[in-house]
Amino acid sequence: MKFFVFVLLVAVACADRLYEPPAARADSDEIAILRDERVIEDDGRYNFDMETANGIKVSESGSPVGDEGAINSAGSFSYTAPDGTDVHLQYVADENGFQPQGAHLPVAPEFPHPIPQFVLDQIAFAAEEDARQARGEVSRSYGAPHDD
Repeated sequence: MKFFVFVLLVAVACADRLYEPPAARADSDEIAILRDERVIEDDGRYNFDMETANGIKVSESGSPVGDEGAINSAGSFSYTAPDGTDVHLQYVADENGFQPQGAHLPVAPEFPHPIPQFVLDQIAFAAEEDARQARGEVSRSYGAPHDD
């Protein structure tokens, strides 16, 4: 009987730790939401703003366009990357697709960019082979270059 009472007391003592609220735990992965504002209108317009305790901020607004129910949206988000870099991105999503803008995004080379010489050589080779085939000098399909 004493053993049973002892086990019951230990279980009650441990239960207090099992049901501790997540915000009180030091090892919790949950992040507090500081602000969460959402507005959805009857005509389809909407906007929302959200901010978390770890610095994530999200904002977006949108409105329907046309008769087919498409929605144009614009917004932004920001956060701190694991390496400590501040990331800020603004975007528009409309009939032209998703169009992000941010300093962290890669930039394509300007066009026209230089074409490597080996590509120009291959284009010239293919043109010569096409010309020979048109004159009936070659009856085979494209293949690896060879010495004639």
